[in-house]
Order: sequence, then structure tokens, then C-alpha cells
Amino acid sequence: MAKTPPKLTKTISESNLVRLGADRLADLLMEAAAADPGFKRRLRLELAAEIGAPDLALELDKRLTTLATSRARISWRKRPDLLRELRGLQSLIVDRLADEDAKLGLDRLVAWFDLYVSLSARAKDPKGELARVFDEATGDLARVASKVGPDAATPILLEALSTRSTQWASFIGRGAGDLSKPLAARLLKDLTENRTILSGKTALVVRKLADRAGDLDAWLSSLSAEDRRRPEVGPEVARRLAAAGRAPEARAALEAARGKPAERSRWGGASAPPTPPDEAWHEAEIAVLDAEGQDDLATEARWRRFERTLSADALRDLISRLGDFDDVVAIDRAVAFATGYFDVMKGLAFLMAWGAHREAAEAIVSRREDLRGNFEDVPLWASRLSGRFPLAAVLLLRAQVQALYALGAGATPEVGAVLSEAEGLAASLADPEGLPSHAEFTASLAAKTPPPRRATWRNLR
Repeated sequence: MAKTPPKLTKTISESNLVRLGADRLADLLMEAAAADPGFKRRLRLELAAEIGAPDLALELDKRLTTLATSRARISWRKRPDLLRELRGLQSLIVDRLADEDAKLGLDRLVAWFDLYVSLSARAKDPKGELARVFDEATGDLARVASKVGPDAATPILLEALSTRSTQWASFIGRGAGDLSKPLAARLLKDLTENRTILSGKTALVVRKLADRAGDLDAWLSSLSAEDRRRPEVGPEVARRLAAAGRAPEARAALEAARGKPAERSRWGGASAPPTPPDEAWHEAEIAVLDAEGQDDLATEARWRRFERTLSADALRDLISRLGDFDDVVAIDRAVAFATGYFDVMKGLAFLMAWGAHREAAEAIVSRREDLRGNFEDVPLWASRLSGRFPLAAVLLLRAQVQALYALGAGATPEVGAVLSEAEGLAASLADPEGLPSHAEFTASLAAKTPPPRRATWRNLR
């Protein structure tokens, strides 16, 4: 039995428009094209695409040339139309032209990207919308260029980079991750060949391409000897060398990036102490120790990292490299260390993140005088502890109330809600363990609240 066609409605949808028929739709399109030059151009481009790649390339060239040579200012009212047209041209180049002839597509896509400089000079772009259109298209540029292949695409991209480096360094750098590895390697080879020093935007592009091609030596060549000694760069150099199994070079890079004391002053004063290495340096140190095969020292370094950061990720990294029983010992040691940490709130942050709720509750009760209620996670911790450890939850909530009072919040609805929650939990305690009653706590708050200031001419001015 034939399927009954859906009922025609007035909703503008594909299924309803198909019911109008080709002739009626053609009449409507002709009418719309006569009133809208932009729509007329789009129809001409679509017809050219149906004819073939050469015709589409010709029509695209006409429009791209017009946009590139125009000097008229683009008002904020016309900016949305421009952005829409740019995306439409990009789609035709990438999805229609490049599918039939990748080389023609790449040539037109390069011309499309070259529009950015002239358009950005003609249109104000306070929200960065125009720049975003081109930035988001860099992946398409990389994919079309990769489809063309290294032999044909490399000269095109290098010519754009060498003659228009300001914008093309950004375009190629952003799209480097989507390039095929053979194309990235070819671009990298041609960029670094016969160059002893790389600087500026070229060095940035080389680093991006080297990452994609997996060429560590090319990545290193983009850095000067001075840059490699900088504390924000040296650890990354050491980490990459360690990952490549080049342990001696990694150690040398790491030591070169270590902070050194300032020179003694000319007046005989003592030199300043060296700047302590930052966390990135310590991360690189662990990688270097691993590469050197110094497992015990690497384990000690991982433990020191945990002690500095109280990071759950640092502890997971440590125990992932230990045996079945050693990992349990390490966890117990870490929990004990966090429980007695000098900053009780930071210690609690680790214990709660690790799920050590019993130890967290014990630390709260034993170190109640050190609690700081202005810590942003206090309400969350209180809710998680309220079921099994209500005393700890009450202490956290009261610390939060005290912090709000210290900020001058007073008897606000927010404070009242926290007080009410704390009162309910306190009433359920079988053993308060010396906890002041709710009445005593609220009385202490009233005693600490400063009296309202009297209005005087001095403080009203």
C-alpha cells in the first residue's frame, strides 16, 4: 500500500517547499534574486558548481577579487551579511570545489584567507567576529592542503608565509595540528633549510609544525641558546628530550634552566639567593630522572611534589608506579601528611577530593580553631559529611557563619539559612564533644557584631 504523503502546512520546511514544485520554486528564486544582489551571486555560484570545477573557480575568482579590491567602509549593519557571505564562500571552496579539484580549491582558499587584511581594515570588529571566521577555517586550510599533497601545497603555503607572514604565520600555526604529517615535515624542512637562526613568527610556526611532524631537533632549532636557559622554556626542553630518551641532553637542559644567584654587587653587598625552581621545573626533573633510570630518586621527587602541592593527581601518578603493597603504604602516608598539614583548609581539600571523609572529619574536630569558613568548598564539604559525620559538618557551617559575620553580612537570609542547617545537625548529635549549644553560638555572634555607626555629618559626606 502506497504511503500517504504528509499533509501540506504553511510552515517553511524542506518537505513543504518540495511540494511547490521546481517551476514555482524557480519563479520564487528569480523574484528573490532580483531584489537581493547577494542572493543572486549565491545562485550564480551554485549554478557554476553544478557545471564543474573550472566554472566555479572562475566565479569565485570574480567575487574574491571584488572583495579584495574594494575600499568601501563596511558598517556595523552590513557586517553580519559579510560574515555570512564569507562562510558561504568558504563552504563552496571546501565542500564543492576542493572535492572536485583540490589544487583549484587550495588556490581559492588562499585567496579567501588573504581577504582578512583588507576586510579588517574596512570593518570594525569589536567582538572579534571577523577574526573568528578566519581562525575557525584554518582546519579546512590544513585539510585541503594535505589533500593536494606536499609537492604542490608546500610552494603555495611557503609563498604566502614568506610574503605575508604577519597573518599567515597565525593561519598555518593554528592549522598545523590538522596537516598531514608528510606535509608538515616538508614545510618544516623547507622552512629550516639553510637557516641557522629562526626568530619571530617563523620560529613559532616551526614549533607548531615540528610538534605535528614529531621532529624534536627542528623544534629545538627554533629556540636560541638564551631561550633554552629561561625558566619558562628550559623545563619544557628537558621534558621533551627526556621523552625522546636523550637523558644526558635533558639533564643539561634542566640544569641550565635552574635559577642562579644574582652577581655580587659592585659595592660588595651579598648577592641575592637564587630563585627557587617552579613546579614546571620539578615536573621536568621527574621526567629526566625517569629517563636516566633513577627510579628511587624519581619516586622521592614525586613524593616531594605531592608534599608541595597536595594534589590528588600527583598522588595518583606516584602510586601508579608502585607495587601492590607499596601503593597502600603511600596512600596511608599521604592521608596522614594531609591531616597534619600546616594549612588545615588545604589539607581538607585533598582529603575530601580523595574521598578520605573519616580522616577529614577527624581533622575538622581536632583542629576546629583553625577552620576558615570563607573557603569556597565549605558548604559542599558540610553536605558530604553531614550524613556520617554531623559534628564535623556543624563545625564547618559555624565557621562559614563566622566568616560571613566577619565580612559584615549580619543577620541576612543567607546567614539564617546556614544557621538553621547547623542548628538541625547540632540537635541530632548524640555526643556533642564539647560543642557549644546553638543558643551559646548565636549569643557569641551577637557579642562580636559591632554596633551600628551613628549617622554624623562626617560619615555622611
